[in-house]
Amino acid sequence: MSGSGAPGSHDYRTLASREIYDGRVVRLRVDTLTMPGGGTADREIAGHDDAVAVIALDEQGGITLVRQYRHAVGERLLELPAGLCDVAGEEPVETARRELVEETGLEAESWRPVISIVPSPGFCTERVHVFLATGLREVARPAAEHEEADMEVVRMPFAEAVDAVLDGRIVNGIAVAGILAAREAIARS
Repeated sequence: MSGSGAPGSHDYRTLASREIYDGRVVRLRVDTLTMPGGGTADREIAGHDDAVAVIALDEQGGITLVRQYRHAVGERLLELPAGLCDVAGEEPVETARRELVEETGLEAESWRPVISIVPSPGFCTERVHVFLATGLREVARPAAEHEEADMEVVRMPFAEAVDAVLDGRIVNGIAVAGILAAREAIARS
């Protein structure tokens, strides 16, 4: 109900949209929106493909992570195997299957959605689908290129990964949300 003055009642409309950059990973645009109480405001939006991440949990209760250099923060971070949903028509679970093999050389027999998150809704369109993969087996890992060529596969007990989230050794937001959500999903099953 627009115009009642109650919080959450304003219908935001995009009056104009102007693309300012179209890159390999992000697209940047400026949207002009109607604002509560009248007037307009510009919002900078980073268009980003959706993504997937995988909690690869083995029968011994170990999780497979990757340590990857992230130039934006200048650090090597412990992360979940992950990737962009950038293949037309590919369902997120299929992207997750492909990325798990490419980054870790693992296939999984069972796949279960754990959580979907919007990591940066203030400016970015990206939505990340996190899956729990079990029934793991090793397969040939394709030749890696770019950052993936320098990616380290790290295995640790799942309980240690939870501790690593809580003590700050794992700071990647997707990994933090995914690991804690998986812990809860596992406890409830």
